[in-house]
Amino acid sequence: MDIEVYLEPINVRSVGFDFQSNEDSRLGHVINVFHTDSLFPNFSDADIAIIGVPEDRNCAGNAGSSEAPNEIRTLLYQLYSGHSKSKIVDLGNIKRGNTVNDTYFALSEVMFVLLEFNVFPLIIGGSQDLTWAMYNAYEKHKRVINIAAIDSRFDLGTEDDPMTSKSYLSKIILAQPNFLFNYTNIGYQTYFVDQDSIDLMDKLYFDIFRLGNIHNSINEAESLLRSADLLTVDISAVRQSDAPASEHASPNGFSGEELCQMTRFSGMSDKLSSAGFFEFNPILDNNHQTAHLVAHAIWYLIDGFYSRKNDSLKVNKDNFIKYFVSIQNGTYDIVFYKSKKSDRWWMEVPYPMERKERYERHYLVPCSYRDYEIACQEDIPDRWWQALKKMV
Repeated sequence: MDIEVYLEPINVRSVGFDFQSNEDSRLGHVINVFHTDSLFPNFSDADIAIIGVPEDRNCAGNAGSSEAPNEIRTLLYQLYSGHSKSKIVDLGNIKRGNTVNDTYFALSEVMFVLLEFNVFPLIIGGSQDLTWAMYNAYEKHKRVINIAAIDSRFDLGTEDDPMTSKSYLSKIILAQPNFLFNYTNIGYQTYFVDQDSIDLMDKLYFDIFRLGNIHNSINEAESLLRSADLLTVDISAVRQSDAPASEHASPNGFSGEELCQMTRFSGMSDKLSSAGFFEFNPILDNNHQTAHLVAHAIWYLIDGFYSRKNDSLKVNKDNFIKYFVSIQNGTYDIVFYKSKKSDRWWMEVPYPMERKERYERHYLVPCSYRDYEIACQEDIPDRWWQALKKMV
């Protein structure tokens, strides 16, 4: 498939970066950028492909986020690369469709091809309903996935609501056939979420974590993010003092440093295969403060990507220490694995063999040493129990 038909080059003047200057190690020179003075890059052997999506027609009260992609690039290109052997392309921007559905289709088709070539799509929106198009790319591959959202809200809406940035998740949950195994929300704020939505998340055995829980132990977010195939970031999850450029920004939220820590955690996950950054509205920015933060968060995700340990049980079991924990006199036996390379932990969840094709990518649940301690105290870790209930 010729994906170039869906993309347009970046206007050199709009990003304010001198691509013709003497090359150094800034990202604008390290990345093979599709701009008005260049040819379309060969992406087939790239590691990461950046794609801008200037689309906000289905935003929920944050019009202006369509201007975000090039604003972010202006700051991102100025940053110095931390890895000399990085292979990154910037494929430009998705052409704005006649309808929003046309834009969704184009993004989904481009992502479908990139995933086929094992290239990591890094999406710069735009409004967060573009997560729906990202999910559709996996659906076309018939790949059951986990989604992690750094977001102060669930964006559920109701079954009858039209598609918007505040209702896209319900469209993913209700899609048939369904290819969503798990959804993890990191950082929801209770006063933004009604109790019915929390109850629904519990009924679906999804993992939801309040802002305060993550504040108290940011390192616990690593195991939560490690299970995701797709990461979607709403910049309004960051407190207004650090990221003012969103109509949905509020005084409480993650700090800029915490966001960067979490995107690096995500990038380090061998499982993560795409990410999207949404809801940044340049019209509301203060001296490019939010644009700087998003650029830094993307830099940390890329840094994490190139710091991956490739510690997969499927590759080499000798790199892991195996622990057996028997709970309640053998009622439950939980197998834990600890990587010798990274000290990261996983726990094994049994699943019906007749459903192997659907669940074999998800029976090893990322966890932390704390989960192992809980099991040793004769208690079942919540994430193990949640995963088991989804599989049986």
